[in-house]
Amino acid sequence: MIKQMEMNVIKRNGKKETVKMDKVLFRIEKQCYNLDSKWIKPFDVAKKVIDGIYDGVTTKELDNLAVETSSSLTTKHPDYAILAGRIAISALHKDTLKSFSKTTAKLYNYINPKTNEHAPLVSKEYYDIVMNNIDFFDSSIIHSRDFNFDIFGFKTLEKSYLLKCHEVKSNKYEVAETPQFLIMRTAIGIHGIDLDAVIKTYDLISEGYFTHATPTLFNAGTCKPQLASCFLLQMYDDSIKGIYDTLNDVASISQNAGGIGISISNIRATNSYIKGTNGRSNGIIPMLKVFNETARYVDQGGGKRKGSFAMYIEPWHDDIYDFLELKKNTGKEEMRARDLFFAIWMNDLFMQRVEKDEMWSLMCPNECPGLQDVYADDFVKLYTQYEADGKFRRQVKARDIWSKILEAQIETGTPYITYKDSCNQKSNQKNIGVLKNSNLCNEILEYVSPDEVAVCNLASLCLPKFVKGRKNKKFDFEKLYEVAYQATVNLNKVIDITYYPIEKAKKSNLKHRPIGLGVQGLADVFYLHGISYGSDESKELNKQIFETIYYAALKASNDLSKLEGSYETFKGSPASKGILQFDMWNITPSKRYDWDSLKNDIKEFGLRNSLTTCSMPTASTASIFGNEASIEAQTSNMYTRRVLSGEFIIVNKHLVKELCDLGLWNDEIRNKIIITNGSILNIDEIPQKIKDVYRTVWEISQKEIIDMACDRGAYIDQTQSMNIFISDPNIAKLTSMHFHGWGGGVTKDLSNPESKYGKTPEKALKTGIYYLRSKSASNAIKFTTSIEKTKIIDYTTEEKLACSLENPDDCEACGS
Repeated sequence: MIKQMEMNVIKRNGKKETVKMDKVLFRIEKQCYNLDSKWIKPFDVAKKVIDGIYDGVTTKELDNLAVETSSSLTTKHPDYAILAGRIAISALHKDTLKSFSKTTAKLYNYINPKTNEHAPLVSKEYYDIVMNNIDFFDSSIIHSRDFNFDIFGFKTLEKSYLLKCHEVKSNKYEVAETPQFLIMRTAIGIHGIDLDAVIKTYDLISEGYFTHATPTLFNAGTCKPQLASCFLLQMYDDSIKGIYDTLNDVASISQNAGGIGISISNIRATNSYIKGTNGRSNGIIPMLKVFNETARYVDQGGGKRKGSFAMYIEPWHDDIYDFLELKKNTGKEEMRARDLFFAIWMNDLFMQRVEKDEMWSLMCPNECPGLQDVYADDFVKLYTQYEADGKFRRQVKARDIWSKILEAQIETGTPYITYKDSCNQKSNQKNIGVLKNSNLCNEILEYVSPDEVAVCNLASLCLPKFVKGRKNKKFDFEKLYEVAYQATVNLNKVIDITYYPIEKAKKSNLKHRPIGLGVQGLADVFYLHGISYGSDESKELNKQIFETIYYAALKASNDLSKLEGSYETFKGSPASKGILQFDMWNITPSKRYDWDSLKNDIKEFGLRNSLTTCSMPTASTASIFGNEASIEAQTSNMYTRRVLSGEFIIVNKHLVKELCDLGLWNDEIRNKIIITNGSILNIDEIPQKIKDVYRTVWEISQKEIIDMACDRGAYIDQTQSMNIFISDPNIAKLTSMHFHGWGGGVTKDLSNPESKYGKTPEKALKTGIYYLRSKSASNAIKFTTSIEKTKIIDYTTEEKLACSLENPDDCEACGS
């Protein structure tokens, strides 16, 4: 028994009560079910909580102390993060209404404390659906599923996702929703009065099988349901009107929380002649400075985060050198735009000339028009004709520009590189027009024009949920198919109900109806199967997973087309001719699915969606569901992560479980992992097989990462936000890596037998790189004493604040 103390605690209802130490222990013990009892010691947590008690302490403060104490013990065992999450969620349940319908009424009847006017947080349509089905929705909520979130996941939800109301009693904005209420709101916001679809979506998300992207979770069911993640556009025209019309639309999109990718290759270069004024152009740099300040000024979602714009340019543009300096830390401020993100829309001819150490001609789009409107053979023909006619501004070594690109990547992590020819050759939208850029996170490939702003709605499948069995683990492809099919149906529905910030976006999205179904937790799947990232087994599983997702998405889209008709521009698309993504990669799929029958159905009945799959970063929602982000391997097996919702210790739970099962997990091993920055490769006590499985991304050959991206690329009809991790990057390493992903040569047009250029299409990535990740020059400080065993004061730190000016890593828009 814990010794009693004469102190009072103030309960949530304001009443005072003598502190019952046994009640503190019981409250913690109650949340320890199914946790590893060998390591999780509720008494230790309770003792530290009791040490912090003072007379007049509130029960909420006690809960917070229990949460912080449990969370701080995560390095001892990751189950402490689950315990911390359960205590926090239990506290939230005490502070919120138990009824979903009453919470809905509270959100709808909300009064703005500043204006004292009705300011509903959910829409009238949503409110009416709930009020007309009170018993159905209240009985459908399964509150216990909230306890599946660990502390990092819950705090992420609490900080950014759950709706808040101003409470008169506390004079603070307090969370009004529980995670289950958020999920039900999302399901209703998407499906409305289709109650069967609502419950199906609710169950699949709340059980952790998939999730919609952050904007959908934020805004579904609200008065402005902006559910889209990504927007793509080109500069409308190379004129003052065209530039500022573009800027106006970009600001409108940013205001409503959309990440944006912009093609600027059509804007004339510095010193280009301006006919209207008989003057000379200032080039793209002053223009980009204006966009930079717009990103700073126009808060996304009213202050949720700063605007995020990625600017895409082709390497023949005469301002390319200045463009590559824009994000660097040094240099004249008037030549810097550090709040933008930068990307190269790379053509294969340039890569070929780098490879052969040839000259490259820089041109102005005003003097050499049309280069951004052609690709592959047509680009080569037009570009070399301009060279032959002497219309270039200057000629430089292709390798000189290449070196500048790589220097910028080493210093800033960008520019992204996306291969224009591969993107166009392997696009189901090639019948619509030429693709000119990707989006903020470099995974969306859609047609844009002065009249159309492309949009994409995202969702991600939580892959670890499909691993079944305790000892003999099997991947449940049937369940993956079922969930991918439903997620596709949901995303198609989102197209019709989302709020469009500008009319051009609505026009494009309703016309072509693209969606983006991605994944999270691929590395977790490999951990659960006991196979290493890049092994033969992982490569085979990687292909099977993405083939299943692509097949399910196409099947769902085909079935929707039978009911609602094909998307408007389906005729003439590769799919309409029976050519699917893997055909464009020259890959033969497995015999798991009847692809021939599906192709025939598509040719006969069409598709509802022009594009279906991509691989987005998923950093935010993967944190919520406790998975590794997207397609990436673990950066470290133990580190701290700083985000807007706080600082959290992240431990590879799969590794710890394996070490516990082998009787190897103890404080000494834990401290060794911390000392080695989360690596286990040089810890003698750990078996080699486990070392192989739990290599960090820094210890995995980047060739393996690229090869696996190529393998899954045959089943991804948009593209992949593929990061590259190199501890100490240099030009030689990066060149080798980039050329391996590019594939060599110039892309052959598989639909054109007369094409003169060719490379192996299955080795030609669309996205060559999203971010280049390199290690910090300094690591966390680790302190020891001569008397005691190693004591770790700090940990390897991965700092992620939000995808914005302050930190581009954690993109909430694409963080499906």
